[in-house]
Amino acid sequence: MAGRKPRQSRENVTEIKPPGIQAANENSAQEGFAAADKDAQPELEQAAATDAAEQILGANPLLGIDREELLAAGKRLLRLMTLRPEVLIEENLRFGRELLAIAMGQSKILPDARDRRFSHNVWQKNGYYKRLMQGFVAWRDMLNRVLDRADTTTDDRERARFVLQLFTETFAPTNSLLGNPGALQRLTETRGKSLLWGLQNFIDDLTNNFGMPRQVDERKFKVGQNLATTPGAVVYRGESFELIQYSAQTDRVQKRPLLIVPPQINKFYATDLAPGRSFAEYAVQHGIQTFTISWRNPTAAQRDWNMETYLSACKQAISVACDITGADSVNAMAACAGGFTLATLLGHLAAKGERRIASATLLVTVLDTSAPTLLGQFASRSGVNATIEKSRRAGVLEGSEMARVFAWLRPNDLVWLFVANNWVMGNRPPAFDILYWNSDTTRLPAEFHADLLRMFMDNPLRVPGKIEVLGTPIDMSKVDVPAYVVAGVTDHITPWQACYQSRNILRGKIDFVLSSSGHIQSIVNPPTNPKAKYFLNASMPDDPETWIAGASEHAGSWWDHWSHWYRQHGDGEVPAPVAPGNERYPAGDPAPGRYVHQR
Repeated sequence: MAGRKPRQSRENVTEIKPPGIQAANENSAQEGFAAADKDAQPELEQAAATDAAEQILGANPLLGIDREELLAAGKRLLRLMTLRPEVLIEENLRFGRELLAIAMGQSKILPDARDRRFSHNVWQKNGYYKRLMQGFVAWRDMLNRVLDRADTTTDDRERARFVLQLFTETFAPTNSLLGNPGALQRLTETRGKSLLWGLQNFIDDLTNNFGMPRQVDERKFKVGQNLATTPGAVVYRGESFELIQYSAQTDRVQKRPLLIVPPQINKFYATDLAPGRSFAEYAVQHGIQTFTISWRNPTAAQRDWNMETYLSACKQAISVACDITGADSVNAMAACAGGFTLATLLGHLAAKGERRIASATLLVTVLDTSAPTLLGQFASRSGVNATIEKSRRAGVLEGSEMARVFAWLRPNDLVWLFVANNWVMGNRPPAFDILYWNSDTTRLPAEFHADLLRMFMDNPLRVPGKIEVLGTPIDMSKVDVPAYVVAGVTDHITPWQACYQSRNILRGKIDFVLSSSGHIQSIVNPPTNPKAKYFLNASMPDDPETWIAGASEHAGSWWDHWSHWYRQHGDGEVPAPVAPGNERYPAGDPAPGRYVHQR
């Protein structure tokens, strides 16, 4: 990715100790995010990094925020805030009374409990900082109340709120040295060196990270050494993908293999993070023959790759997996944007009468794009067309560029938290595997990007015959494959209610599972996570809220529930293979292969 520094040697790579994060600042005597108690630092740093991981966009940066749309939202905000002067006067008088209460120490106002910037007790115990925090929160709440009372549509209000959030969070006290108690303490403890370290971090981010604060200490990770380490081998390499087969770790395995189809915008190893947090490792340890596609990172030379290119690749991967295992079909798993690919492939195979996929697992995937999502809030025909033209001119869509844009959709967790930690306090960013994976973006070929955007805007899977791929019209009503659908309670990218509406697309039996996590952490949800839980309801009513009202709560990870479900579709047990590959497709490079290292 442009602007990245070369990787360090293997000796300098820190091993991961899941599920937490390592200390990341080799220069400082104190770690953590905006805190002033050394004993609290590891917990605060992990909690902040975990919150950031909950908010990352992951594999969904398909739409940019059109500048004209953003400017229009700003003008709309100004109009809505001044449209009713009596509201503005009332709320300012209320704000004035609150400021008086704050000055007298009588205010009860508190920040959001989830806002880690104000999590340390110094914001409650120190009079100066408590008043500073309360004044900021009161001012921000006043502006939001004015917007709430404006006469407008919900969509207009939320677009305006996005611009308002960009404005208000810029002035949070934690963004400055005098307003950040942790920064002042670090300044004292380091005898002023934290200012130098913060300046160094700022200059490095300005010159090597497009002016955005880094979310992760990249020096602590290396793919193949402490990430993506599940043993296996590349058994097929084509122009667009490598196919990795993981080595069996049990004496007997399910005959029908699992094929993982990762999103094309990020590297495949979200399903193979650190040991103990790797879904691929979990699958082979539970007797599942597991294959995963590792997409090639395209350049402008591959600008013409489109949906059909990736569908053909998936068909080839199925053929290789079946040849090696002796199965007549596979069970497929896909996440997010990869779910579009898998669903379209199911429609194509149904049109041809081929039963090559016995079951489908869809993770945090929205197939019915009429359902409200964060991306849909900013989608417009003009914005989509501008995004398509931009990627066609470049030949590719840069995932890193989209990730920067969408970080501003969650500025507290993905921008300002790291400004305070990296620039104001002079810390290194945390070392957290999910955040590293999120930063390890790829590119999308221009034509495939255009195909995905058209699917997002036109919602063709709802209408039989609206699209045609590989010579076949797509009619999802002919797809009767059983599906296991996973969504996340706190997922703001693909809200669980939108994922639930995949019931409008899929016609086979659906097992819908609601995980307790966010977008990516719903996928990386190992049984070792003590906070993990999920919700089940065997019925599938029309209304998702009716579903959750009748759902039962279960402690633990959906991984265990899924492994029991998988056995119903595994086609029985057979002796485990001695090694990956066969005579026709011999094992080549060890996992994670070559394509994952492409920049």
